Amino acid sequence: MAPPTRRRLLLAAVATALAFSLPFLVVRIVRTPSNDREWHPAQRVLPRVSVSGDRVGIRNVRDFAYRSDADFDQQYVDRTYDLGKLDSVWYGVSRFGAIPGLAHSFLTFGFGDEYVAISVEARKEADETYSPFRGLLRQYELMYVIGTERDVIGLRTDVWQEDVHLYPVRATPEAMRRAFLDMVTRAEKLARSPEFYNTLTSSCSSNIVRHVNAISPGHVRAGLHTILPGYSDRLAYRLGLIDSDLPFERLRGAFRIERSRRFAADDDFSAAIRARLPTPHGRRDSPR
Repeated sequence: MAPPTRRRLLLAAVATALAFSLPFLVVRIVRTPSNDREWHPAQRVLPRVSVSGDRVGIRNVRDFAYRSDADFDQQYVDRTYDLGKLDSVWYGVSRFGAIPGLAHSFLTFGFGDEYVAISVEARKEADETYSPFRGLLRQYELMYVIGTERDVIGLRTDVWQEDVHLYPVRATPEAMRRAFLDMVTRAEKLARSPEFYNTLTSSCSSNIVRHVNAISPGHVRAGLHTILPGYSDRLAYRLGLIDSDLPFERLRGAFRIERSRRFAADDDFSAAIRARLPTPHGRRDSPR
């Protein structure tokens, strides 16, 4: 008998791979989302939201104090936010890894001198680590972390040593209000009806795009920036969403957050990390 051809060997390898992977894929396809698992300690508690007029009450605002990724003091606080005091929105991009496009994006909202960050994340179980590939296979649930900037930003700058950029967003007070309400309402919905995270269709950046388009339909189109949010600040700049007159070549350097653990002990973390950032241009033109 003649030896197998290269094509036959390739088909045999594919068939073998499918035979081993098919049971796993079937399990993933039939798996349903749940809020009842043994979660990673930092993602164990979901925020709960109630809205009454201009008052937004949020229980379980995360405010952890981190010494390392595995060593931290757990604390959740309850806060009430007055929508009449909402006066700024900031877009955060936190880059990690060697691939330029790999990053995490989030929003933070300013109520005068008080800030609250909202970070859309893959909710991991206690023994899991994040993988973009597994994020395609119903490995993680979706969660909205609502936390203090000291927690959400400090974790990334000082513990994970990521490059974090925080950009002021150009938006009207009404657009800010609608974006905040849209995000916290979704956080509450996930606490009642869990969903799966998906690297392509329901990630940090794709959900932010969804919220932006909810208040300005069709303003941001899905594309490479929703898959690789490390490029999203360039798109936001081109669309006029970043409130700065700096040329883009200088923008990233100007709005980079300094890594410094001394900020964690600062009485006003949010003011400390913004001390060296350029003052926003101040225009509040709504995107068209």
